[in-house]
Amino acid sequence: MTGETRFFNQTVEGEPRDAASVVLLRDAAGGGLEVFMLRRGGSSTVMNDAYVFPGGKVDPEDAAPQGLSALGLNELGLNGLAAHMLGEHDLEASLAASLFVAACRETFEETGVQVYPRDLIPLSRWITPKVPAMMRRRFDTRFFLACLPTGAIATHDGQEADASAWYAPREALERYRDREIMLAPPQIMTLAGLAGVPNFAQVREQLRDHRPRLIEPLSVQSGSQRAMVYPGDERHPVRERAMPGPTALIFRDDRFEPEGGFEQFFA
Repeated sequence: MTGETRFFNQTVEGEPRDAASVVLLRDAAGGGLEVFMLRRGGSSTVMNDAYVFPGGKVDPEDAAPQGLSALGLNELGLNGLAAHMLGEHDLEASLAASLFVAACRETFEETGVQVYPRDLIPLSRWITPKVPAMMRRRFDTRFFLACLPTGAIATHDGQEADASAWYAPREALERYRDREIMLAPPQIMTLAGLAGVPNFAQVREQLRDHRPRLIEPLSVQSGSQRAMVYPGDERHPVRERAMPGPTALIFRDDRFEPEGGFEQFFA
């Protein structure tokens, strides 16, 4: 695995693109939770060679009436329920509904698995910082959780993704630590948050009254190194924590890791 990950020093101008991503989960046959991850092919314009969750940008067609109707989202959009589910009450109703459509569409296109809005559990909202870590594009991404439907088989499409795997969250982080796979900070932090959860039923229970949190990472200088800090960190303007795990990832030896070392992911 090559050491191509690095911080960019230039500020990326312009508004971030709306996007949706689905953390597809299953209970492993031998016990424990697993997450499905895709490796972006080398020809991909975003996150080349990184392992990611299925997802992509919202297309204009995702707000079309036929798309909303096909997924049972007409009323969900018109009544503002999609925005309520996302915890974004001021969000335009059609945009909120289109995020659910995009999440379902991208999951089907990239994995062959059909999920529906009723299957999606809003988890978080990540906005790429203006000084990004791994790419020169900015996205405003809503992350959802979903359980693999009974009988469904997830795979990669061979185009945008050239490999895929089911990983226990800790295993994925250990493979990243050992330089076997590449991960980006949103995936790293999401995996860390799932690492101590034994099964999907427990995930669903923990998120029963969950309000998706806004996470806007901030790139800062930490001594001689760069770091990405998150809400709750003393260097971040938002002092309330938005998620479990460390509040900062330092970029060291071409890897993002907690300032206190790898085991801090699970403390």
